[in-house]
Amino acid sequence: MDTEKQRAACAFLYKHWQDGTRTDGLPPDFLPADRAEAYRVQACIEDYSVRSPVGWKIAATSKAGQVHIGVDGPMAGRLLAERVIPDGGTLVLGNNLMKVAEMEFAFRMGKDLPPRGTPYTQAEVLDAVSALHPAIELPDSRYRHFEKVGDRQLIADNACAHYFVLGAAAPENWRTLDLAQYKVLGLRNGTVAETGFGANVLGDPRIALTWLVNELSQFGYPLKKDQVVITGTCVKPMPIAVGDRMEGDFGQLGGVAVQIA
Repeated sequence: MDTEKQRAACAFLYKHWQDGTRTDGLPPDFLPADRAEAYRVQACIEDYSVRSPVGWKIAATSKAGQVHIGVDGPMAGRLLAERVIPDGGTLVLGNNLMKVAEMEFAFRMGKDLPPRGTPYTQAEVLDAVSALHPAIELPDSRYRHFEKVGDRQLIADNACAHYFVLGAAAPENWRTLDLAQYKVLGLRNGTVAETGFGANVLGDPRIALTWLVNELSQFGYPLKKDQVVITGTCVKPMPIAVGDRMEGDFGQLGGVAVQIA
């Protein structure tokens, strides 16, 4: 696709997003040929935002999640400034199709990591992190059957990014903890509904973060200072309904909450 078609494909998806409607898939002329082209379609979503993205998300970081949506690996998506919900704030559920809350580790970057020819090591990536936060993602898709459209169409649709909630920064001793074995609780209306571990996120949230940096670098995108990366759900996605209060209990690392209205 040329640049005009990439923008048209993004506009097609964004209109569904704004109108709260669904599609069975992109029109044939708008189908990305590969992941690189899918990311170029996705990038056009920045044209609809009043500010630069506040960060990135990683979708399909668990094997179960990959099987569920028919992909063989994770995908990156942009977190838009207009889609940030304050900790303890409210999500208006509306016609959200996915209707789930996901408890995630989030990393805030302390310096830029620009694209380069050689992969970043995990040590380099962690050295660029300024803080760890608990987070809740509230994803959605513009496709009626998002589990059937494949990775290129999902990437073009911003990897199911929608809203997210960022909790307060965790104590600095997070760097001494084994995040792979770290337990996270997902609560619904004050009762524990799901329990998970950091290992559910590509084996370790730090591995997921490193994957994201190198995925962006490979396709020519920087990860910038002060941007946040949410690394994928470490608990089974939790169904939500109007009236629910969803909380992530990250123990000594803090907590995060959202009300569903």
